[in-house]
Amino acid sequence: MSPDKPDLPAAEELTLARLALTEGDLPHAAAHIAGALAQAPTLPEAHELLARLATVNGGGLDLFPLRQNVFVGTVVARAHLLAAAGQPAEGLDLLVAATGYAPHTPWAEVPWVTAPDLAERIEPDRTAQILMQVCAATTDPVPRSGQAALTPYLTLARNAVTVHQGHPLLFGAASALARRLGEVSLAVRWASRGLRVGPSKIGEVWLGYAYRSAGRIQDALAALERAVAHDPDDLAVYADIAGTLADHNRLDEALDWIDRALARDPTFDCAVHTAHRLRFQRDGDVAHLIALADFVREHPEDSHEHTDLAESCAGQPWLGQITPAAGPAVDALRTVHSGGQLGATVGLESPVPPSALRTLSQAAPGLRVQIAEGPGPDPYEPRRAIGQHLWRHDGLPAVGNPSPLAADHLRQFVHPAWPHPPAAYDAAVALATLDLADLLGLLTHPPTVPPTALGRVLDEQDPSLWVRSVQVWACLGLLHHRTDEPWPTSTRRTVLLDLVWGVEDWTTEAALFALVTAAWVDPAVRPEVARVVAERLTDAVEVARTRSVPIAVSLGHLALATPDLTPPVRALARTLAEGRPPVPDPPRRLSRLWRRLTAIFRRS
Repeated sequence: MSPDKPDLPAAEELTLARLALTEGDLPHAAAHIAGALAQAPTLPEAHELLARLATVNGGGLDLFPLRQNVFVGTVVARAHLLAAAGQPAEGLDLLVAATGYAPHTPWAEVPWVTAPDLAERIEPDRTAQILMQVCAATTDPVPRSGQAALTPYLTLARNAVTVHQGHPLLFGAASALARRLGEVSLAVRWASRGLRVGPSKIGEVWLGYAYRSAGRIQDALAALERAVAHDPDDLAVYADIAGTLADHNRLDEALDWIDRALARDPTFDCAVHTAHRLRFQRDGDVAHLIALADFVREHPEDSHEHTDLAESCAGQPWLGQITPAAGPAVDALRTVHSGGQLGATVGLESPVPPSALRTLSQAAPGLRVQIAEGPGPDPYEPRRAIGQHLWRHDGLPAVGNPSPLAADHLRQFVHPAWPHPPAAYDAAVALATLDLADLLGLLTHPPTVPPTALGRVLDEQDPSLWVRSVQVWACLGLLHHRTDEPWPTSTRRTVLLDLVWGVEDWTTEAALFALVTAAWVDPAVRPEVARVVAERLTDAVEVARTRSVPIAVSLGHLALATPDLTPPVRALARTLAEGRPPVPDPPRRLSRLWRRLTAIFRRS
């Protein structure tokens, strides 16, 4: 369905339609009536003109043909003509299609849909099918702002169950619609009546959903368990029971139901998705989500779209969003941004990532920053010998500016959050056209915040978040650079490893996230990425024994998002992520662990 149509006001469309009718130009009249209905579907004048077209040969249907990418106004006009021609069920099919296209528009708010006699003119099976189509075309539940547009369908349901009181399928479909529209008591009543007329598995499911929406959880579980008794092989109901139990903090019972489903079919998609989500919810081990991502990749033909992976990653550091920056420069930056006052000179007593220092300098031009030299390794020296340097020792960029075209292109995709790492990888393919010099330039010369709603939010909340977002997406773009090169000898791998071991900076985190993302989507690189993450984490711990490491907490979260990390390294990562770096005097157990890891990586 397509919105393509000249953007004329409805009144002007009708004026042109009347003129075309006077001249006998029915096709142009039909086009303008469709244009008016698309903007004002309940406008009486549009329906009056449409009624005039209904008097021509064929009831005017030929004037509103259904083609590929058909205009929504054409669909709605044809629906009304079908009803006028004695085919209301076919007309309702088209109105429901329009509802699916634009759910908040009152396409069905017309007299013939809510007329009591319509229910008598349509077979109850057909009405039930139409109501289920409405449910499939809308969200569950429907937001309050969208309920009014769907009320005519609920009126149709009321009229239908009044006329056809012995039809269980109709009661169940009506219950499902009522529940979506917030009529929970009515949904329970209709589902219960349907079961009294004819017990069935689907009837118990509808009743269970209605009870669940009403907050009657024990009744909901009882109904869903009766549904299982009707059909023990419908594993989707097992997943529904598990989800309901989990929503009420009964994880052990939920997982018991999932295990029962998986015992019947270990590959059943709903059960697999739910199982991994609930296991992650129980213990927080990212291995469950990685296994789920692997399952999704290996089973692209799943029966329907699932959101378990995205729900589990939402709000989780690096799994679904960037972690906030930390350190004294960021604290000063936020003070400036919130309207606070800093002196002409700001003294910082701990290391400052070059990206943070550059962001602060741009936010407060003229501010003099004095950084005290402290103990420990020089924060402006790479942690290992590298080929690609992003920063000079004085904290200034060592690479040139990106091209304006590259900056504009990247700004279209930058966001501080993503559904999950594989989704971020897929989205970053749009950056595959950028060359290496531009991608590196974007890391040290981020473009300005775009004048969009997202840009305003980022700018108002925390300017460091925009810079970090740019760096993350530039590194994700590096994953798609010259993908024809084998990974072990590829430019993308070499450059990302250089960034990981370069100057201690926000770009270190961004590059490490890109490698972690590569491990999510390609099991073949997991052993190497796990080793790199463990080495980088151990190095940060070693440095943290003598001075602070502003990116340490974030590195801990990155490690916790890494596939196939060993338990000792995961324990170390959890310590850092919780903000408990082992300095200056680490506990004996953690100290022994650190020495073991350091010895291992020095030998490798």
